Amino acid sequence: MAALTDARRLVVKIGSALLVEAGTGALRRDWLVSLAQDVARIRARGTQVILVSSGSIALGRRVLGLPQGALALEQSQAAAAVGQIRLARAYEEVLAPHGIITGQVLVTLEDSTDRRRYLNSRATMETLLGLGVTPIVNENDTIATDEIRYGDNDRLAAQVAVTVGADQLILLSDVDGFYSDNPNINNDAQRFDIIGRITPEIEAMAGDALSGLSKGGMKTKLMAARVATEAGCAMAITLGSPLNPLLQMENGANATWFSAQTDPQAARKRWIAAMKPRGEITVDAGAQRALGQGKSLLPAGIVAVGGSFGRGDPVTVLGPDGARVGLGLTRYTAAEARQIMGHRSSDIEEMLGYKGRAVLIHRDDMVF
Repeated sequence: MAALTDARRLVVKIGSALLVEAGTGALRRDWLVSLAQDVARIRARGTQVILVSSGSIALGRRVLGLPQGALALEQSQAAAAVGQIRLARAYEEVLAPHGIITGQVLVTLEDSTDRRRYLNSRATMETLLGLGVTPIVNENDTIATDEIRYGDNDRLAAQVAVTVGADQLILLSDVDGFYSDNPNINNDAQRFDIIGRITPEIEAMAGDALSGLSKGGMKTKLMAARVATEAGCAMAITLGSPLNPLLQMENGANATWFSAQTDPQAARKRWIAAMKPRGEITVDAGAQRALGQGKSLLPAGIVAVGGSFGRGDPVTVLGPDGARVGLGLTRYTAAEARQIMGHRSSDIEEMLGYKGRAVLIHRDDMVF
């Protein structure tokens, strides 16, 4: 069974019901301060942390005096616009005393379904983490339509975990794990400590949410678990309402762990390997040797570009003899690649008129 203390890159999902008092719509600041303590302690042992947080609409509707219950789309977006500022400020205020810099990342479903936007999102969060920042991720409710919404932050958290290659995802919930039935209705419902694989029997046990603030029920958590675990990320559901919920979990609080089915890097490589190439890039002998040593592909090592492809598209990499070397996701279009091939990365800005990426295909985006 996975343990929170073993996480290298951790995603934590926080729902509206944990952040905002039911009825009043006020921020639960004491709880948020305790969560910041947990994050600081976890980061101190070398774990990178990403927070996926709801709460912008719940906070904004209170400021705007909007009624309880369902809101029209434009009302929700207005509430999100007002509440998002307050949500970001709240996280900044509780994490800054621990010396933690926060960054706000707003995403929509399109950002994960469009390959180019997905790669940009991944690169941004990788850069933030590399700079020691704790990203605060939320759905961009101010612009998302019903057609391009995740709809719940359980699925969003799972997609973020996949995007950043996290090895653990924690859903702080209003229940302390996954049960065989709804524990609020059936006293005989049994909690699972660990679920090795999501079977049809497990799926049949999932129910819907009872919370008035949370949109995500156990069905959405199970959907999140499937996405995360198939991408190599273990996922846990635990009770989020107590102070210091992550410390409580480390100290043995009830939780259900869903086992990862592979590791994140292997899952990503399989995803790339299944893609159909849109073009070819031929490299020289020096670049081929560098790729064999696990290095990225630089423009200087390219001798020919074939086909028509866009940024983020899969391309076949060929050696000097025309034999296939590998498959990778390019960070430049075919036209741009032809312009910069054979040149040093330092020449890219002068040739293209803007400062581009130093590598044409990053080693993490390539399979052999």
